[in-house]
Formats: sequence, structure tokens, C-alpha cells
Amino acid sequence: MYMAFKHIHLLLVFVSVSFLLVRFAMRLQSASLLQRKFFKIAPHVIDTFLLLSAVGLMVILQQYPFVSPWLTEKVFAVIAYILLGVMAFKGRTIAIRWFCFIGALGWLALAIRVAITKQPVFIQMFY
Repeated sequence: MYMAFKHIHLLLVFVSVSFLLVRFAMRLQSASLLQRKFFKIAPHVIDTFLLLSAVGLMVILQQYPFVSPWLTEKVFAVIAYILLGVMAFKGRTIAIRWFCFIGALGWLALAIRVAITKQPVFIQMFY
């Protein structure tokens, strides 16, 4: 069961990040495709299943945020990734959009690093 959830989760991470990259490139070009219903709904559906797979993994592994420091840091990194990802699309200027997009990718990199190593980078200061 663990391997199935892990592979589904990893696939959804890939799809979510790929979709972010494609949508950001389209946003930079002011593509009218972004106004279609599919591009407005798909990210929410993908990310909902991504979060459900993450919850499934937490239950299977019996590791939870605010109990496992590495998972706490990963949750905070994912929240920062989401917030900056939203701002990458809603920023007033192109510079703000790029800054937020690169920041989102940085937080994503931290989340991936913590997920692989199970070692927090920042949270260990507080435990």
C-alpha cells in the first residue's frame, strides 16, 4: 500500500509542477488559453489529489506534522510554495511575478530535499 501511495504522490508532484511551469509560461505570454475552464479548474483538482495522497502517506507512515520535525518543515515549505505560486500569477508587475515564481521553485526544492533526506533545514533550530 505504501509504494502505491508513494508513486501516486510522486506522479502528482510531477504533474502539479509541470502544470505550474506551463501555466506560468502561458501567463508571461498573456495566452488566452488560461481563461478556459480547464486551466482554471485543473490545478485545484490536481493539487487536491496531491494533498490527499500526502495525507494517505502520513497515515500509512504514522508520521505527522508538528510531531516529526522534517514533516513540519515540509508542510511549511509546501505552503510557501503554494502562496508564492499564486502570487506568480497575480503579481502586478512582471518582476514581482518572476520573483514569486523563482521563490516558489526554491521552496519546492526545499520540500523535495526534506522529503528525500527526512532531515529538516530550518525547523531543527526550534526542536
